[in-house]
Amino acid sequence: MKNNLLERVLKNSPTKHASILSESEFFKDKDIIPTDLPILNIAFSGSVDGGLSSGLTIFAGQSKSFKTLLGLLCIKAYLDKYSESIAVLYDSEGGITPEYLMSNGIDPTRIIHIPIEHIEMLKFDMVKTLKEIDRKDKVIMMIDSIGNTASLKELDDAENEKSVAEMQRAKSLKALFRMITPSLISKDVPCVAVAHTYNTMCLAGDTLIKTTQGLKEIRKIEVGDIVFTHKGSAPVTKTFGPDVLDPSGKQFMELEFDDGSIVKCTHDHKFLIEGDKWVEANDIILGQMMK
Repeated sequence: MKNNLLERVLKNSPTKHASILSESEFFKDKDIIPTDLPILNIAFSGSVDGGLSSGLTIFAGQSKSFKTLLGLLCIKAYLDKYSESIAVLYDSEGGITPEYLMSNGIDPTRIIHIPIEHIEMLKFDMVKTLKEIDRKDKVIMMIDSIGNTASLKELDDAENEKSVAEMQRAKSLKALFRMITPSLISKDVPCVAVAHTYNTMCLAGDTLIKTTQGLKEIRKIEVGDIVFTHKGSAPVTKTFGPDVLDPSGKQFMELEFDDGSIVKCTHDHKFLIEGDKWVEANDIILGQMMK
């Protein structure tokens, strides 16, 4: 016999998919899509016999590391499993042609191609599309790529010939993921996205670094110099200059501290704050204590 309280609360819930946890369709009917790559199935699910599941999956890596190809492998696996399924491709790069799809065994007539110009366009379209999808529908989504998608503000600044750091892009992406993830899970829709990683985070060349030889500009640091870190002193083993770093997807900003010191860095450069927590420059809140 079911608990009367459980039944009453369940009956009054306005949520469409509310159910008793032991009977939830989210767990009983969770779809698993095995790919042709066993190592990829292990990465997705921890099992060779597993595979891709609903929700957001991001392939992040440096340029030319086959991120798009991995995404297409996921699409192929999904379309092969369900003959009536379709894929929705959000495209900011224009690199996935019908010929490229066919060379990977994918029928381009089953792909909805949506060119995107900025993050806000992606957000509005994905939210609206997911609203029209039911759990019984068989749909997979792909974003190629997040790393090369500008924000609307970046485009507006360029049109108005403004050369300023754009601080909202990272927050816009986080907002997008917050909006779509619940729908992807509840409607059992897998979404793969291509992103980028970089060798290092960046500080301006004139940033002063504490070394055993005193303060030294970061651009003058050499391999072998002993610098001070939050864990003590350590030798520099490798240096990077502007000629070898990829600035795409980076926003540059300036932070001013209580002592009057100013640090110029990329939005994703991390600072150690009180509580031994690392925070990206873009997420630092006024009044936080640095260590």
